Amino acid sequence: MSDSRPPLTTTTSIMPAMIVVGIAVATLVIFMVINIIANPRVVPTTQPIAIVGGLTLDPTNTALSACAQAGSPPGNITGALVLPVATTATSSAIHANGGAGDYDCLRHFTSHASAGSILGFYRTRLGAQEWSLFSSGSSHALAQLLFQKAGSDTFYWVVGVTINATAHGDTTWTYRIYQNSSMI
Repeated sequence: MSDSRPPLTTTTSIMPAMIVVGIAVATLVIFMVINIIANPRVVPTTQPIAIVGGLTLDPTNTALSACAQAGSPPGNITGALVLPVATTATSSAIHANGGAGDYDCLRHFTSHASAGSILGFYRTRLGAQEWSLFSSGSSHALAQLLFQKAGSDTFYWVVGVTINATAHGDTTWTYRIYQNSSMI
């Protein structure tokens, strides 16, 4: 008779795999606790921007509200739609792309102020709203400032203020806001 024995049975333990999973979960929990402690939520304030000197904001002038369309520009960009005191619109809002592509709106104005005062107003106002000044100067106009900011819609937004002419204490200028075609 042959001595036939059944094959040896071995049990495979899942204990090493459970140890790895346990370490991963513990590490995840530790880093989540560190993140909660180290990065508390920032609560945005609605404090007015304190500006000293220069032109003041005209909260009653809504001429740039014509540039706001359904959802464009996004909420974190609409704060740039501001005008200084003594400003009058000389054209209607022009949507340059006519709905064909990226958002683009411009409007022409006259202000009873110097070109430097108008540029200073936007440099201060938009700077306080974390817009980045990335270009100043112009080859065709008297002066121009270009600001850029990342929108909550994942696109960069650009605001341009272009001084066209000055005469007898009045300055004619153009305000333009558009959605840059490149994403953040």
